[in-house]
Formats: sequence, C-alpha cells, structure tokens
Amino acid sequence: MPILPKLIQALIGQLSRLPGIGPKTAARLAFYFASGPKADPASLGKILLALRKGLTICSLCHNIAEKDPCDICSSSSRDRTILCVVEEPLDLLAIEKSKSYRGLYYVLGGRISPAEDRGAEDLKIGELVGRIRQDRGIKEVIIATNPTLEGDATANFLIRTLSPLKIKLTRLGRGLSVGGSLEYTDEVTLAGAFENRKEI
Repeated sequence: MPILPKLIQALIGQLSRLPGIGPKTAARLAFYFASGPKADPASLGKILLALRKGLTICSLCHNIAEKDPCDICSSSSRDRTILCVVEEPLDLLAIEKSKSYRGLYYVLGGRISPAEDRGAEDLKIGELVGRIRQDRGIKEVIIATNPTLEGDATANFLIRTLSPLKIKLTRLGRGLSVGGSLEYTDEVTLAGAFENRKEI
C-alpha cells in the first residue's frame, strides 16, 4: 500500500477539519492542489491570508465584515426598531438574499447543542441582552434560529432570557421545513416566514 507524502497527509488533515468536508473529499482536494493543472494553491493561499487580515467582526451584530460597524449596522436606510437574531453569518446572508427584511441583525455564533458540547454560555446571548438594554430604539426581536431541535432549544432559551426585557418577541413562521437550515432555504419561503412570523 503506497504511503502518502507527509505534506499531502497534512493538507488532508487540515481540509478534513472544514465543515462539510470528509476525509475522501479532503483527499480529492489535496491531490487536486498537488497535481491539478488548473490548481493555483499560491492564489488560494494569498486569499486565505487576506481573509484573516482584511476581515473583522462587527462589534454590534457579530457578523463578519470589512469594517466595524458593518455596512448593515451603519446604514441609515435600515429599520433600527427590529433586530433579527440568527445562528450564523450564512443565515444572515440567506435572509438578505430574500429581500424580505430591512432591519438589523444579531449573530449568536452558533446554537445550543449538547451533542457538540455547546451550551448557552458559549453563545453571544449576554451581549445580546446588553445591546437590547442599551438600544432603547429596538421594539421587536425576531428569533430566526433554524427549525431544528437545536435551533428550537436555542429559541426557547432566548425567549426565557429576553421575556423580562418587555420587548416584542416573534419567531419566523413555520413555512420553513423542520430540520432545515436557513442557509439552504429559498428566498420565497424565507419571505413568507417573515410575513407570517408569530408573536411569542
């Protein structure tokens, strides 16, 4: 059985740590970069290094951005009375693509998941409470966690945590499929979920 070069083994190890990339896909990518005529690992490396240097986390919404505050948080055209709470930056992107929401966002940085050993203390919930208390202009918080067991657990925790703040709490309508992900939801379904959101 042939032994892989150590550099290929190391690259496979790094690539397989990425979400959604298993060992077989990581191996295919590693060999593509090592031998593919169209592969340009130098350009990829430069882009990855530039990502680290050229991006920041918005101090208001915790989304990945080029500046702080981000374009959404600093925009005067957004409805500053509504705050939509999502799990991850890709959920925010999916909602923006739907063109059905013009308020502000807050990215939790994940969801409560015992299987992943992630509890409420691992999310940016304390900062969310602080933001709502400081910004008296926020009148409604839309809880837009994914319609999964973990997303529902996170939403329930948020409801219990935010209820004492005496602010309107809503959840996206259940046009979203249970067990699905906002990231992969089409724009029409997302728009319907916003229109049919329910007060909690």
